Amino acid sequence: MSALAKIPVTVVTGFLGSGKTTLIRHLMANANGKKLAVLVNEFGSEGVDGAILKSCADANCPEENIVELANGCICCTVADDFIPTIEQLLSRSVKPDHILIETSGLALPKPLLKAFDWPEIRSRITVDGVIALADAEAVAAGRFAPDPAAVEAQRAADANLDHETPLSEVFEDQICCADIVLLTKADLAGDEGLAAARAAIAAEMPRPVPMLPVTDGAIDPRVILGLAAAAENDLAARPSHHDGADEHEHDDFASVVVELPEVSDIEALVASVQRLAREQNILRVKGYLAVAGKPMRLLLQSVGERVRHQFDRPWGAEPRQSKLVVIGEQGDIDEHAIRAGLGI
Repeated sequence: MSALAKIPVTVVTGFLGSGKTTLIRHLMANANGKKLAVLVNEFGSEGVDGAILKSCADANCPEENIVELANGCICCTVADDFIPTIEQLLSRSVKPDHILIETSGLALPKPLLKAFDWPEIRSRITVDGVIALADAEAVAAGRFAPDPAAVEAQRAADANLDHETPLSEVFEDQICCADIVLLTKADLAGDEGLAAARAAIAAEMPRPVPMLPVTDGAIDPRVILGLAAAAENDLAARPSHHDGADEHEHDDFASVVVELPEVSDIEALVASVQRLAREQNILRVKGYLAVAGKPMRLLLQSVGERVRHQFDRPWGAEPRQSKLVVIGEQGDIDEHAIRAGLGI
C-alpha cells in the first residue's frame, strides 16, 4: 500500500493546559466534511478531556470515534492500548479520513512516533504531522528559558528554581519533535510576549519550523492538517533527551482524584485552586462540579493560578458528583494537604 493510501494521523502534543483540547474541538467543528477519529490520552485515572470532546461529537466525528486511553501515558502503553485501538478504528466499515491524537501533557511524542513502525499498522497509517502547542504567555515569562544567563537570573531571584527540571525536558522534547509549533494564549501574551516566546523556542529547535500564534484554538485546519510529514520516517531530525533509552518513566509526576461536596460558592473554590498552585506548586486542576441550585455541571480547568470555568451541559441521568483531578510533580502531591486546601 502506498503512503498516499495510508490514513493520516496528526499528533497534538503540548504541556499541561496549553490548549490541546480546545484546538481539537475547533478541528472537529471545522472538519470540512472529513470523517475524523480522536484518541485522547490523559494523565490520571479520571478522564476530563475525553468527556469535553464527546460533548462536541457530530456527524463528522461521532461519539464512538472519540476514544479515551486512560491506562497510562500513551507512549508507555503502546502494545496494550494504542495498537489495539488503532486496529479497531481501521477495522470499521466506515474508516476515518483523519485521526487526531491528543497526548497527555506529560507524554513524550517521539516514543509514540516509533510505534507507527509496528507491523500491525505501519502499512495502514502515517504521521501526517506533529503539532506542538506552547503557552506563549508562560514561555514569554521565562518558565522554560533556554538562555543560561536568564536562567541564572531567575535562580538568583528564586533559590528553588532549577532549569533542568523534568518539566523543562518534557517541554523541550515536545517542541523538538514538532512540524509546527502553535503559540497559544496569543491574546494574553501580546506582541511583545509572542516575540519573546518565538525567540525562546527557536533557541531550542533543532531545525526551523513554523511558529503560529493562536487564540482559543482558532486556526484554519488546512494549515496544520495534510502536512504529509511521514514523521515516523524522520526520527533522526527530532532529537529527544531520552534518545537511546529503552523506556522512560513518569515517576516525576503524580495525580490525585478529589471528590467534593456540592459547591455553593464558585469564586471561593476558584480562590482555593489558585492557592493550591501558589502554595503547593500544583500544576493543573481539572474536573466537573455540581453547583447548588444549578441543573448544569460546571467544567473547571486551571493551569497554575489561571483558572477557567463554565457550565457545559445538564447533568441528565448521571449522578451529580463533583470530582477534580489534581496534577503536580511527585513531591508536591500530598492528598491530605490538597483536600485541606480545598476545604474538604
